Amino acid sequence: MATRAETVTATNRLGDRVRSVGRDGYRRLQTYLIVAVQAGAAATLAWVIAAQVLGNPEPTFAPAAAVGVIAAALGNRTRRTVELVVGVVLGIAVGDLLVFLVGTGPWQLGVIVFAAIALATLVRGTGALTTQAGGTAVLIATLTPAAPGPELPRTMNALVGGGIGLFVVLVLVPLNPLRTVRRVADHALDLFAREMTASAEALARADATMVEQVLTRMRASEPELRRLAEVVNAAEEVVRLSPVRWRRRRTLAAYREGVGHMDRAFRNSRTLVRRIQTTLRDDEPVPPDLPAAVEHFGEAVRLLHREFLAGQEPVGARERVLRAVREAGAACRQEIGFSGTIVVSQLRTIANDLLRATGTPAGEARRLVRHAAAGR
Repeated sequence: MATRAETVTATNRLGDRVRSVGRDGYRRLQTYLIVAVQAGAAATLAWVIAAQVLGNPEPTFAPAAAVGVIAAALGNRTRRTVELVVGVVLGIAVGDLLVFLVGTGPWQLGVIVFAAIALATLVRGTGALTTQAGGTAVLIATLTPAAPGPELPRTMNALVGGGIGLFVVLVLVPLNPLRTVRRVADHALDLFAREMTASAEALARADATMVEQVLTRMRASEPELRRLAEVVNAAEEVVRLSPVRWRRRRTLAAYREGVGHMDRAFRNSRTLVRRIQTTLRDDEPVPPDLPAAVEHFGEAVRLLHREFLAGQEPVGARERVLRAVREAGAACRQEIGFSGTIVVSQLRTIANDLLRATGTPAGEARRLVRHAAAGR
């Protein structure tokens, strides 16, 4: 039977888990609430245009196509629209031809769908293109005898729905690219800083179990990195295609480059933490300057976070990165083991990534890291 202390611990863990899930859900809602607004507006407009303006008696596919475009992965909506329309056209072409050649019936339906999807796959059929080709072929094969000519309304619906979907996301209700990127990057940078600080603390305490916990949390952060990449892609699509957001192109290009370097820095930091774990498990000597260097990296990310949100030149972050490299260089000149030297090397790699994230050119970043590592 579980003791009272074990019960309390389990309850606390459950509470922490529930709160964590709630926070994650709230962050996702903040990021993707705009998608729900866009989908509702696009579905309404597509139905009205297909039914009232074009007089289509069966306009259902128009709002369905519009929502399909909106619900596509952020940043891929233009491609999704093309896939919808091309899939419908392929389904119509294959369906009409095979209905003419082999007629209709159960086995003919299977042949028609097989041929439509095979052709869509050959064309480059993934996702919406294959789905629409197969779905349209089913309609052609099953509805043609009872309702000849369903292909034109369905094609028009696809065009209307896809066009309305793009109009809504690019003109009527476009997302704010910089605000969206900042909101997601805010959490990613905070997470990065916290794990670097926790790694420094574990190294100073020689606590390998604590390092394992850091690694577990960093592995669990992969969805956050994917979300950031997805949002940046969506923001790029908006500033490239939406006249309302064209003026943000140059600013977003800088954000895109910075986010790419931060992503590499975070992934390299996982290698760093694994080497810290090996250092501790092998009982290698740990000079005090080594955990200090890791801690300075955490502080550099925090400074970059604040300067990033304030729209300031990240001077403080650059200075703290170079201070971390100097501390790591000092540690390397003391008694240190094999894995410890790899930790120092990995720190320099991360330093280069962080400097690049602040907008420092590649050559200048390498020069600064070399000079700081030599104690200059």
